[in-house]
Amino acid sequence: MNSLIGVGMFVFSYLATVTFNYSAMRQIFKIRSAYLKSILNQDVGWYDINQTGDFASRMSDDLYKFEDGIGEKVPVFWSFQAVFLTSLVIALVKGWELALICLTSLPATLITIGIVGLLTTKLAKNELEAYGAAGSIAEEALSLIRTITAFGGQKKEVDRYNKNLVEAKNNNIRRSMFNALGFGLLWLMIYASYALAFWYGVKLVLRDRTAKNQIYTPSNMVTVFFSVMTGSMNFGIASPYIEAFGISKAAASKIFSVIDHIPTINLSKGNGKKLNVLKGNVQFKDVSFHYPSRKDVPILKGLSLNIKSGDTVALVGSSGCGKSTVIQLIQRLYDAESGEVTIDGNNIKDYDLAWLRSQIGVVGQEPILFGTSIAENIRYGKDGVTEEDIIQATKKANAHNFIKALPNGYNTLVGEKGAQLSGGQKQRIAIARALVRNPTLLLLDEATSALDNTSEAKVQAALDAASVECTTIIVAHRLSTIRGANKIIVLSQGVAVEEGTHDELMELKQEYYRLVTAQVKSSEQFEVAEKKKVIRAISLAESSTGSDHHIEATEEDNEDDFNENKDVSVFEILKMNAPEWPYILFAGLGSIVVGCGMPVFAVLFGSILGTLANGDPDFVRSETNKYCLYFVLGGLITMVSVFTQMYLLGIAGEKMTERVRSRLFKAIIYQEIGFFDKKTNGVGALCAKLSSDASNIQGATGIRVGTILQSIATFCLAIGLSMYYEWKLGLVTAAFTPVILIAMFFERRNTRGGNDSRDSALQKSTRTAVEAVGNIRTVASLGLEEKFQQIYESELMPHYKSSLKNGSLEINCVWSFQKFVVLRLCYRHVLRRIFDKGWIALRQSI
Repeated sequence: MNSLIGVGMFVFSYLATVTFNYSAMRQIFKIRSAYLKSILNQDVGWYDINQTGDFASRMSDDLYKFEDGIGEKVPVFWSFQAVFLTSLVIALVKGWELALICLTSLPATLITIGIVGLLTTKLAKNELEAYGAAGSIAEEALSLIRTITAFGGQKKEVDRYNKNLVEAKNNNIRRSMFNALGFGLLWLMIYASYALAFWYGVKLVLRDRTAKNQIYTPSNMVTVFFSVMTGSMNFGIASPYIEAFGISKAAASKIFSVIDHIPTINLSKGNGKKLNVLKGNVQFKDVSFHYPSRKDVPILKGLSLNIKSGDTVALVGSSGCGKSTVIQLIQRLYDAESGEVTIDGNNIKDYDLAWLRSQIGVVGQEPILFGTSIAENIRYGKDGVTEEDIIQATKKANAHNFIKALPNGYNTLVGEKGAQLSGGQKQRIAIARALVRNPTLLLLDEATSALDNTSEAKVQAALDAASVECTTIIVAHRLSTIRGANKIIVLSQGVAVEEGTHDELMELKQEYYRLVTAQVKSSEQFEVAEKKKVIRAISLAESSTGSDHHIEATEEDNEDDFNENKDVSVFEILKMNAPEWPYILFAGLGSIVVGCGMPVFAVLFGSILGTLANGDPDFVRSETNKYCLYFVLGGLITMVSVFTQMYLLGIAGEKMTERVRSRLFKAIIYQEIGFFDKKTNGVGALCAKLSSDASNIQGATGIRVGTILQSIATFCLAIGLSMYYEWKLGLVTAAFTPVILIAMFFERRNTRGGNDSRDSALQKSTRTAVEAVGNIRTVASLGLEEKFQQIYESELMPHYKSSLKNGSLEINCVWSFQKFVVLRLCYRHVLRRIFDKGWIALRQSI
């Protein structure tokens, strides 16, 4: 019967763990996708007031913590609670009086667990915020690595990063202290309740010895006590899971707040107008606007302007007058506070947003290229374009010749944000990307202001050619580039103060005239410079490659051993914890003492039961009092040992985590620039490594070291005592140890192999997601939200499949086998082969 119970428990335990793990992995996959989809679909105003620099940390570390709280820990926790409740019912039925005495510590236990749970959840939120801030700094620094390296700012960034690590470390150390104190008190209350239960139980047994109807016999006392003890132990063992659930809840809160947030400008509605032909007549009617992050600073103050289809219109004015804001309002990256923006007579809010943006081509001052090939970057301009379409667009953009001169041509990888190309090359590819969609509206936001004279001439020639076939709106810093515009609109303090052609405005000698003369020494020099620039632009446009330079970007160049997973032993990891050896030493001693507690408890319990065989009541009371004092003393020792173990190992683990994160970030940020040009070393992948690798290393140390030492101490002392008291039972108990160890070895080997592939896929997908979120304005302008969502999910799929494969069979099979089958077989052998034949006394078996 016991074997059947063991097999049944094995099957149901396995099914419960596999089911919850499977469910957790599916949920996490869906949540990752939903989180990215939600954050990509947020309006740009949301990005202005919300931090997204910690995105990589949220996608990796936070979701790992969330998964930890919804996976196998859920059925295990409830199985412990089921044991507790069942044991409680049995104890009350068999002897309610003794059972209630045993449960006197339950209210205090629940209060302690509740307080610790609340404090843990609060500190976990603080920890995640601190690590999120550190991740934001890391993402910002790695995104601007060229600027930081040029100015020698690495140390400053490392110091900024470390400041948040210190805050996270201090939060976690406080959390370790509260956990250690709570669990120490919990074990003290458990041992104290044992002492009280034994004392009162023996008193009841002695009372009923002479009674006709004995209620409390030694067997009843053992049943009640074992029921309460089993329930209490399971309740205590389940307590750490409450901490995991609290951390999981804290990790999920910010993720779900983003998923549940409905954007003001909702891209996913898809129920607006889609015209057969968009002409490109743009009109602003008394438009007022301020940015969400600066509501007290008005940008547009009743702006009205009219742009006719096919015209080239330039917007000029001093910095902050609202030029770029007009460009963003036309794309509907923001909505006007008041007034109306119309295209072809229809309010832009009435159009289908994705369709509207597909009709607009945008080239900004600092063009954003994605970390893929030149051809793929241009293809992002319009879905379904052919190779011929791409070539035609690059020819219009004056980019075809320099692309063909590259060793890999259109298949050349441009690096993250186009780092492998010069500014002029990136700008012309961005123009080609805008032109390949055959836009009705072409928006040029200071597209040449950051270029040198040579690059500017080539790009300007391409822009002049491109603007012939569509309505073009130019925001210009260099006023010499917009002289041929059909209309020039001068903005000042959020309103249009002048408009007309270049010659008309120069004759007025007002705002535009002052802007022009501020850029050149005299009107004569301005004319000469313009003529030279036009001639030079024409000649350069006709040349083949000019003075373009490039850095060869091939797949071979992008091979990197930085992301290769190398086998590292636990001892090598522990070496990193060497500075904390005093903490580890005393925590190790505490772990060993805690591990010895259960075998010593068994000896004391057996001794108390042995005294009941004595017929002298005074002797029984005297011995019981002595052993009950031992229990109280054991509780005090266990409390101190548990506190020492958890608190000191928590300190050691957090100090090492801080050191690993800091050293890893420092090692990354001081790399040569070529390191960051490699495809595998994108910002997203590096940020994912920073957040996940340090957590994984801490998972191999810290409290886990204490658990291992505790288990070894329990095993060794238990085997030693069992051999001392009765070697037959000791051999039966120890016989399954090699089987369990072998199974755990194969489980670890299989899991480690799966972890390598999972981590690689997760880093790759995170790199894609971070690239999309970090360049959200470009993604929104090009309508690439769904495209990046598909790429992310396809790159994440190997991680998902590997998780399902490695997380279902081996771990749960080993856990269920050792927990139930082994124990049931031991009980069967003890009960049927040993007790029945009178080989072992009850006291010895306990």
